Amino acid sequence: MEFKNLLIESCDGITTVTINRPQALNALNSDVVRELECALYELDLDAAVKVVILTGAGEKAFVAGADIKEMAEISSFEAHDFARKGQRLMLLINKMRKPVIAAVNGYALGGGLELALACDFIYASEKAKFGFPEVGLGVIPGFGGTQNLARLIGPNRANELVLSGRIITAAKACEWGIVNELFPPEELMAKALGTAREIAAKGPLGVAYAKDAIVNGLSMTKEDGFRYEASLFGVLFATGDQREGMGAFVEKRTADFKGK
Repeated sequence: MEFKNLLIESCDGITTVTINRPQALNALNSDVVRELECALYELDLDAAVKVVILTGAGEKAFVAGADIKEMAEISSFEAHDFARKGQRLMLLINKMRKPVIAAVNGYALGGGLELALACDFIYASEKAKFGFPEVGLGVIPGFGGTQNLARLIGPNRANELVLSGRIITAAKACEWGIVNELFPPEELMAKALGTAREIAAKGPLGVAYAKDAIVNGLSMTKEDGFRYEASLFGVLFATGDQREGMGAFVEKRTADFKGK
Protein backbone atom coordinates (compact mmCIF):
# COMPACT_ATOMS: atom_id res chain seq x y z
CA MET A 1 0.00 0.00 0.00
CA GLU A 2 1.22 3.48 -0.86
CA PHE A 3 0.98 6.25 1.74
CA LYS A 4 0.60 9.96 1.14
CA ASN A 5 1.72 11.09 4.59
CA LEU A 6 4.26 8.43 5.59
CA LEU A 7 7.77 7.48 4.52
CA ILE A 8 8.64 3.85 5.21
CA GLU A 9 12.16 2.44 5.01
CA SER A 10 13.25 -1.09 5.95
CA CYS A 11 16.71 -2.56 6.40
CA ASP A 12 17.94 -5.66 8.25
CA GLY A 13 14.69 -6.22 10.11
CA ILE A 14 14.28 -2.60 11.23
CA THR A 15 11.55 -0.42 9.71
CA THR A 16 11.51 3.34 10.15
CA VAL A 17 8.11 5.01 9.76
CA THR A 18 8.37 8.78 9.29
CA ILE A 19 5.29 10.98 9.52
CA ASN A 20 5.80 13.28 6.55
CA ARG A 21 3.75 16.47 6.87
CA PRO A 22 6.52 18.94 7.76
CA GLN A 23 4.51 21.87 6.38
CA ALA A 24 1.94 21.16 9.12
CA LEU A 25 4.55 20.14 11.73
CA ASN A 26 3.44 16.54 11.10
CA ALA A 27 0.07 17.16 12.75
CA LEU A 28 -2.24 14.15 13.01
CA ASN A 29 -5.32 14.48 10.83
CA SER A 30 -7.77 11.71 9.96
CA ASP A 31 -5.69 10.62 6.97
CA VAL A 32 -2.47 10.31 8.99
CA VAL A 33 -4.20 8.34 11.74
CA ARG A 34 -5.70 5.98 9.15
CA GLU A 35 -2.40 5.55 7.30
CA LEU A 36 -0.48 4.88 10.51
CA GLU A 37 -3.00 2.25 11.54
CA CYS A 38 -2.77 0.51 8.17
CA ALA A 39 1.03 0.69 8.01
CA LEU A 40 1.62 -0.56 11.55
CA TYR A 41 -0.90 -3.36 11.18
CA GLU A 42 0.93 -4.54 8.06
CA LEU A 43 4.31 -4.29 9.74
CA ASP A 44 3.14 -6.30 12.72
CA LEU A 45 2.15 -9.12 10.35
CA ASP A 46 5.44 -9.02 8.43
CA ALA A 47 7.80 -11.68 9.81
CA ALA A 48 10.79 -9.86 8.31
CA VAL A 49 10.17 -6.85 10.56
CA LYS A 50 11.77 -7.14 14.01
CA VAL A 51 11.60 -3.54 15.30
CA VAL A 52 9.80 -0.35 14.26
CA ILE A 53 11.11 3.19 14.77
CA LEU A 54 8.55 6.00 14.62
CA THR A 55 9.70 9.57 13.94
CA GLY A 56 8.71 12.83 12.26
CA ALA A 57 9.98 14.55 9.13
CA GLY A 58 12.01 17.72 9.39
CA GLU A 59 13.87 19.24 12.33
CA LYS A 60 11.04 21.05 14.11
CA ALA A 61 8.49 18.43 15.05
CA PHE A 62 7.91 14.78 15.83
CA VAL A 63 4.18 15.49 15.79
CA ALA A 64 3.03 18.92 16.95
CA GLY A 65 -0.46 17.66 17.83
CA ALA A 66 -3.71 16.75 16.20
CA ASP A 67 -4.77 18.91 13.26
CA ILE A 68 -6.72 21.75 14.88
CA LYS A 69 -7.88 23.13 11.53
CA GLU A 70 -9.61 19.83 10.85
CA MET A 71 -11.08 19.58 14.35
CA ALA A 72 -12.28 23.14 14.83
CA GLU A 73 -15.69 22.70 13.19
CA ILE A 74 -16.55 19.08 13.95
CA SER A 75 -19.55 18.06 16.03
CA SER A 76 -19.54 16.37 19.44
CA PHE A 77 -20.34 13.03 17.80
CA GLU A 78 -17.55 13.48 15.23
CA ALA A 79 -15.10 14.44 17.99
CA HIS A 80 -15.92 11.27 19.92
CA ASP A 81 -15.45 9.21 16.76
CA PHE A 82 -12.11 10.89 16.02
CA ALA A 83 -10.90 10.24 19.58
CA ARG A 84 -11.86 6.57 19.36
CA LYS A 85 -9.99 6.22 16.04
CA GLY A 86 -6.92 7.79 17.60
CA GLN A 87 -7.20 5.53 20.64
CA ARG A 88 -7.50 2.51 18.39
CA LEU A 89 -4.16 3.47 16.81
CA MET A 90 -2.52 3.87 20.22
CA LEU A 91 -3.84 0.49 21.38
CA LEU A 92 -2.57 -1.12 18.17
CA ILE A 93 0.95 0.15 18.90
CA ASN A 94 0.66 -1.04 22.49
CA LYS A 95 -0.45 -4.53 21.43
CA MET A 96 1.93 -5.01 18.50
CA ARG A 97 4.25 -7.99 18.84
CA LYS A 98 7.06 -5.87 17.42
CA PRO A 99 8.73 -3.27 19.68
CA VAL A 100 8.09 0.32 18.61
CA ILE A 101 10.65 2.99 19.49
CA ALA A 102 9.64 6.65 19.36
CA ALA A 103 12.49 8.87 18.10
CA VAL A 104 11.21 12.31 19.08
CA ASN A 105 13.09 14.84 17.00
CA GLY A 106 11.15 18.01 17.92
CA TYR A 107 7.77 19.09 19.27
CA ALA A 108 5.68 16.23 20.69
CA LEU A 109 2.51 18.01 21.74
CA GLY A 110 -1.03 16.77 22.26
CA GLY A 111 -1.59 13.89 19.88
CA GLY A 112 2.14 13.78 19.22
CA LEU A 113 2.93 13.11 22.87
CA GLU A 114 0.11 10.57 22.94
CA LEU A 115 1.68 8.81 19.96
CA ALA A 116 5.08 8.75 21.63
CA LEU A 117 3.60 7.47 24.91
CA ALA A 118 1.96 4.58 23.05
CA CYS A 119 5.39 3.37 21.91
CA ASP A 120 7.44 0.98 24.01
CA PHE A 121 9.99 3.63 24.91
CA ILE A 122 11.09 7.09 23.85
CA TYR A 123 14.45 8.47 22.73
CA ALA A 124 14.48 12.22 22.17
CA SER A 125 16.53 15.06 20.79
CA GLU A 126 17.85 17.45 23.43
CA LYS A 127 15.85 20.13 21.61
CA ALA A 128 12.51 18.29 21.79
CA LYS A 129 9.53 19.75 23.66
CA PHE A 130 6.67 17.87 25.30
CA GLY A 131 3.22 18.83 26.52
CA PHE A 132 -0.54 18.56 26.46
CA PRO A 133 -1.83 22.04 25.54
CA GLU A 134 -5.45 20.85 25.03
CA VAL A 135 -6.96 22.62 28.06
CA GLY A 136 -5.90 25.91 26.49
CA LEU A 137 -8.20 25.01 23.60
CA GLY A 138 -11.08 24.14 25.89
CA VAL A 139 -10.73 20.37 25.47
CA ILE A 140 -8.65 17.47 26.86
CA PRO A 141 -6.25 14.91 25.39
CA GLY A 142 -8.36 12.40 23.48
CA PHE A 143 -5.98 9.74 22.16
CA GLY A 144 -5.30 8.05 25.50
CA GLY A 145 -2.92 10.66 26.88
CA THR A 146 -4.55 11.08 30.28
CA GLN A 147 -4.43 7.32 30.83
CA ASN A 148 -0.98 6.50 29.49
CA LEU A 149 0.76 9.47 31.12
CA ALA A 150 -0.71 8.85 34.58
CA ARG A 151 0.28 5.19 34.40
CA LEU A 152 3.81 6.13 33.35
CA ILE A 153 4.69 8.97 35.74
CA GLY A 154 1.90 8.87 38.34
CA PRO A 155 -1.21 11.03 38.73
CA ASN A 156 0.44 13.99 40.47
CA ARG A 157 2.87 14.85 37.70
CA ALA A 158 0.32 13.89 35.03
CA ASN A 159 -2.13 16.34 36.62
CA GLU A 160 0.48 19.09 36.65
CA LEU A 161 1.31 18.65 32.98
CA VAL A 162 -2.22 18.11 31.66
CA LEU A 163 -4.08 20.66 33.81
CA SER A 164 -1.56 23.46 33.25
CA GLY A 165 -1.17 22.85 29.53
CA ARG A 166 2.51 23.55 30.12
CA ILE A 167 5.16 22.64 27.55
CA ILE A 168 8.28 21.14 29.12
CA THR A 169 11.81 20.66 27.89
CA ALA A 170 13.31 17.35 26.86
CA ALA A 171 15.48 17.45 29.99
CA LYS A 172 12.42 17.78 32.23
CA ALA A 173 10.63 15.00 30.32
CA CYS A 174 13.65 12.76 30.89
CA GLU A 175 13.81 13.70 34.58
CA TRP A 176 10.12 12.80 34.97
CA GLY A 177 10.56 9.44 33.26
CA ILE A 178 8.64 10.25 30.08
CA VAL A 179 11.78 9.92 27.95
CA ASN A 180 14.36 7.16 28.35
CA GLU A 181 17.37 9.04 27.05
CA LEU A 182 18.35 12.30 25.33
CA PHE A 183 20.78 12.77 22.45
CA PRO A 184 22.10 15.64 20.35
CA PRO A 185 19.72 16.08 17.38
CA GLU A 186 22.24 14.78 14.87
CA GLU A 187 22.75 11.56 16.90
CA LEU A 188 19.12 10.70 17.65
CA MET A 189 18.36 8.37 14.75
CA ALA A 190 21.73 6.62 14.96
CA LYS A 191 21.13 5.89 18.64
CA ALA A 192 17.58 4.65 17.98
CA LEU A 193 18.87 2.42 15.18
CA GLY A 194 21.63 1.09 17.43
CA THR A 195 19.13 -0.01 20.08
CA ALA A 196 16.81 -1.39 17.39
CA ARG A 197 19.68 -3.54 16.07
CA GLU A 198 20.32 -4.89 19.57
CA ILE A 199 16.66 -5.90 19.88
CA ALA A 200 16.48 -7.30 16.33
CA ALA A 201 19.38 -9.64 17.09
CA LYS A 202 17.44 -11.30 19.91
CA GLY A 203 14.87 -14.08 19.65
CA PRO A 204 11.74 -12.53 18.08
CA LEU A 205 9.38 -14.76 20.06
CA GLY A 206 11.16 -13.93 23.30
CA VAL A 207 10.96 -10.21 22.50
CA ALA A 208 7.27 -10.44 21.59
CA TYR A 209 6.35 -12.42 24.71
CA ALA A 210 8.40 -10.12 26.95
CA LYS A 211 6.51 -7.11 25.60
CA ASP A 212 3.23 -9.01 26.06
CA ALA A 213 4.09 -9.82 29.70
CA ILE A 214 4.90 -6.19 30.51
CA VAL A 215 1.92 -4.64 28.71
CA ASN A 216 -0.72 -7.05 29.96
CA GLY A 217 0.83 -7.49 33.39
CA LEU A 218 0.28 -3.81 34.14
CA SER A 219 -3.48 -4.36 34.18
CA MET A 220 -3.22 -7.33 36.56
CA THR A 221 -2.50 -7.77 40.24
CA LYS A 222 1.14 -8.65 40.85
CA GLU A 223 0.20 -12.24 41.70
CA ASP A 224 -1.80 -12.62 38.47
CA GLY A 225 1.04 -10.98 36.58
CA PHE A 226 3.46 -13.55 37.98
CA ARG A 227 1.16 -16.36 36.82
CA TYR A 228 0.86 -14.81 33.36
CA GLU A 229 4.64 -14.42 33.11
CA ALA A 230 5.15 -18.07 34.10
CA SER A 231 2.66 -19.24 31.46
CA LEU A 232 4.47 -17.33 28.70
CA PHE A 233 7.83 -18.55 30.00
CA GLY A 234 6.57 -22.13 29.75
CA VAL A 235 5.13 -21.68 26.26
CA LEU A 236 8.49 -20.46 24.97
CA PHE A 237 10.10 -23.74 25.99
CA ALA A 238 8.04 -25.43 23.27
CA THR A 239 9.65 -23.29 20.54
CA GLY A 240 12.57 -23.77 18.21
CA ASP A 241 13.88 -20.33 19.19
CA GLN A 242 14.35 -21.49 22.80
CA ARG A 243 16.24 -24.58 21.69
CA GLU A 244 18.35 -22.56 19.26
CA GLY A 245 19.07 -19.77 21.74
CA MET A 246 20.13 -22.04 24.59
CA GLY A 247 21.94 -24.40 22.24
CA ALA A 248 23.92 -21.50 20.79
CA PHE A 249 24.82 -20.32 24.28
CA VAL A 250 26.10 -23.76 25.30
CA GLU A 251 28.00 -24.16 22.02
CA LYS A 252 29.39 -20.61 22.24
CA ARG A 253 28.10 -19.48 18.85
CA THR A 254 25.71 -16.83 17.56
CA ALA A 255 22.07 -17.93 17.61
CA ASP A 256 20.18 -18.17 14.33
CA PHE A 257 16.61 -17.43 15.39
CA LYS A 258 13.72 -18.29 13.07
CA GLY A 259 10.82 -16.88 15.08
CA LYS A 260 9.31 -20.36 15.47
